[in-house]
Amino acid sequence: MNASSPYLLQHAYNPVNWYEWGEEALTKAKRENKLILVSIGYSACHWCHVMERESFELHEVAEVMNKHFVCIKVDREERPDIDQIYMLAIQLMTGSGGWPLNCICLPDQRPIYGGTYFKKDDWISVLLSVADLWETEPGKAEQYAVRLTEGIRNSEKVIPNIRTTAYTQTDLQEITAPWKRNFDMIEGGYNRAPKFPLPNNWQFLLRYSHLMNDNATHVATLLTLEKMAFGGIYDQIGGGFARYSVDSNWHVPHFEKMLYDNAQLIGLYAEAFQLSGNQLFKDIAIESVTWVEREMTSPEGLFYSALDADSEGIEGKFYVWDLLEFEKILGNDAALMAEYFNVTPYGNWEEEEVNILLRKYTPEEYAELKDIPLADFTEKLNLAKEKLLAVRHKRTHPGLDDKCLTAWNGMMISTLAQSSQIFDREDFYLAAKKAADFILSDMSTENGGLYRNYKHNRASITGFLDDYAFFIAALIALYEADFEDRWLLEAKRLTEWVLSNFRDLDSPMLFYTPANGESLIARKHEIMDNVIPAANSVMAQNLKHLGLLFDEIRYTDKADAMLAAVHPQIKTYGSAYSNWAIQLMNEVFGISEIALTGDSINQIRKELSKRYIPNKIMLAGTNSVLPLLKDKQSIETKIYICRNKSCQLPVTTVEEALKLIN
Repeated sequence: MNASSPYLLQHAYNPVNWYEWGEEALTKAKRENKLILVSIGYSACHWCHVMERESFELHEVAEVMNKHFVCIKVDREERPDIDQIYMLAIQLMTGSGGWPLNCICLPDQRPIYGGTYFKKDDWISVLLSVADLWETEPGKAEQYAVRLTEGIRNSEKVIPNIRTTAYTQTDLQEITAPWKRNFDMIEGGYNRAPKFPLPNNWQFLLRYSHLMNDNATHVATLLTLEKMAFGGIYDQIGGGFARYSVDSNWHVPHFEKMLYDNAQLIGLYAEAFQLSGNQLFKDIAIESVTWVEREMTSPEGLFYSALDADSEGIEGKFYVWDLLEFEKILGNDAALMAEYFNVTPYGNWEEEEVNILLRKYTPEEYAELKDIPLADFTEKLNLAKEKLLAVRHKRTHPGLDDKCLTAWNGMMISTLAQSSQIFDREDFYLAAKKAADFILSDMSTENGGLYRNYKHNRASITGFLDDYAFFIAALIALYEADFEDRWLLEAKRLTEWVLSNFRDLDSPMLFYTPANGESLIARKHEIMDNVIPAANSVMAQNLKHLGLLFDEIRYTDKADAMLAAVHPQIKTYGSAYSNWAIQLMNEVFGISEIALTGDSINQIRKELSKRYIPNKIMLAGTNSVLPLLKDKQSIETKIYICRNKSCQLPVTTVEEALKLIN
């Protein structure tokens, strides 16, 4: 009952005798020579709730579980280190994985059997079969454990690789050529269902389209962003994106909303606006930030983790409408808005006979189609959204996962800091600053590290590599928003902490868990980019940026070694290494270091923020600790463009600077 995880608390009253992962449960398993059942999920996981209703809440199932196993519940978001190991075990056993994840282990934590969702009768059958195996043929169970544990320990091994030649545009073309074959050029995304947003994939492709002047990736990326913005995967009246759509046209979402998806997607839409000037992308980004402020921000200024897919036990009930209610709320404008949002008498979600709000047009296009002045339609649209949102707010809300995670907060802080510059929104910057200051003051450990989690005035889990990586990236983003050296000094301090506590002496990669962390059956790296970029790829980019800012060759050498080691894998599966591919692209095109001096720094920064320069870092200020700013102080405005340890003569206008960059 003292857990900080809403997911664990959801299971507190199950008849299953659940334990948290910890000394009590692990010691009990060894003492009683009982198998361990590790059941892993998260609060917004729909099928986790289904398995709870169908199995974990039933006394007949709980009786079998309690008799034969020490049952441990794990929130994968709080303990990704445990999830990594047992997810890999399930993938080795079955060829696939997912949540709920249920893994049966020997008393010493080594896995022997598992899977994802089980129906009740199948679950009981599995439990009794494995319990019988342990009782009658423990040697066979031991053999399974040896093979699986060896597979877990040997997976994702990265061999150091010394790069002797420069990276070229050909390297980038070899990555994207097979990737393009998977584009859906009609509905956007990839040509499959379900469809996940995968924001880091599209961030790479957006930057690739610009730097490589590649039309196919340009069209595919902007089409994808437009189709997602129009689809049911986007909350058309409240802002924010669901985790994925179950179909191939972004129509029916799996309604859970995750902070990590939205942090990345807001940043992606802001970047796309910067490149294209498309008002739709700006509207989506700002509306989604408004949702984060309204529904996902804690009193401390941190950001909550997720909103559930279900309310009142029904998936999506909070978000859908029938035509009668829609008409009653909107009155005279109902017909106009029903057509705009695709609301029909029979419902556009056929299974449920209700309507998911989605659209085919921008406000500009629809106003023209209906021959209504844009200002008039925009006023009607905003009023309709307000009315619908007010009614929806009175409904039973989906469950809120109100724990705050350092890694995911780091993503949101980065996005807010960057978006504050693109959209000239000081309120976005202030929200980013407030969250970062709180993490530094209240989520730092006594020995200088970071905690992972925060809830109810308590941080209890020491940070993993992704917590450091994403928070360091956030500090760098904050520096570029206000040019206060303190952010970079903290980023450098935490980077030194990472290099001391997460290093692997046999690999250029960093371990996911710290050296002083809990000892599990394997100590893993996180290398492949998934829905969230890998901790190692984020850290490699941090090292590169900090190495340039502080002229610290140790950092740039480390970043280069990390990229060189993973480079052979990138072209085999580009979408699974998209953040590494961004680092590779920065190597090919170079990173422009833009140093600003003089009285007009803020004005120059505002002008530069309107231009799309994805491979840049900006620095400015008087009395700065940064080597690149030394001997460059002046009252007169000067812009220095530096790359590969050489600087051009200073210029005084943004247009002149852009010529040097390009």
